[in-house]
Amino acid sequence: MGRTTKTISLSLPPEMAKKIKELMKKEGRTRSELIREALRRYVEEQEWKEIYQYGEMKAKQKGIKEEDVDRIVHEYREEKRKA
Repeated sequence: MGRTTKTISLSLPPEMAKKIKELMKKEGRTRSELIREALRRYVEEQEWKEIYQYGEMKAKQKGIKEEDVDRIVHEYREEKRKA
């Protein structure tokens, strides 16, 4: 069976490498664990940005303004509760 991970190399500014080393000691984690977590969080953030942008686009198409959202959500929940 092959490896379940892929090894890559990357360059970091010395100050960032120092911060990672400090976090490794403080948290008792490996460099790889810290970088994997940072990348996971970045990917999640980008996915949420896409979702938010999609929501903004749809709201604009339907003429919904930000101040309308709470009211619309409340009305929808009331309809579901009564159903």
